[in-house]
Amino acid sequence: MIAFVSGPVAALAPTTAVIEVGGIGMALQCTPQTLAALRVGQEAKLATSLVVREDSLTLYGFADDDERQVFELLQTASGVGPRLAQAMLATHSPDALRLAVSTGDEKALTTVSGIGKKGAQKLLLELKDRLGTPVGAHIGQQGIGTPVTSGWRDQLQAALIGLGYASREADEAVSAVAPQAEAAVAEGVAPPVPQLLRAALQTLNRAR
Repeated sequence: MIAFVSGPVAALAPTTAVIEVGGIGMALQCTPQTLAALRVGQEAKLATSLVVREDSLTLYGFADDDERQVFELLQTASGVGPRLAQAMLATHSPDALRLAVSTGDEKALTTVSGIGKKGAQKLLLELKDRLGTPVGAHIGQQGIGTPVTSGWRDQLQAALIGLGYASREADEAVSAVAPQAEAAVAEGVAPPVPQLLRAALQTLNRAR
């Protein structure tokens, strides 16, 4: 098992970071929050989880060991694969997920793309004794089930700048996708940062 990778960031994409390790570029699937903290050329250390399939080997990267542990524990629930587990961590912090599960906060789980009402109820039952209690200091600030994507503007702008766009370009792209985010907020759903990032990149590509 590859527990972590450490080295300079060689490249960044909307869902992937490439870390140079001993002359080899390791491609890691990451959440927008993790990608937003990285800069090309700067040193980075990411906790990792290797997912082995018959036709693929996929390495997932995380800001810390806690995120990786929750990522792996989420997949012990039936119907939760690595993509859905990553989507849950893209929407909620590890402690917010622990709190949502421990308090039976069904609504918090349904804010994750791909999880409906029945799916949330099933996950609450299966994960109740697996994730444990919240351990971080963010709980009082975030509250029960508050998505970490509530600051979607900052996350989106940081991700675009991390991908090499100028602040002005990032600002314009964020403004272009703001109606989509505001529509999600109006429906009581956390703005889907990964989808917003893709839409923002499309507007930037059209402008060039």
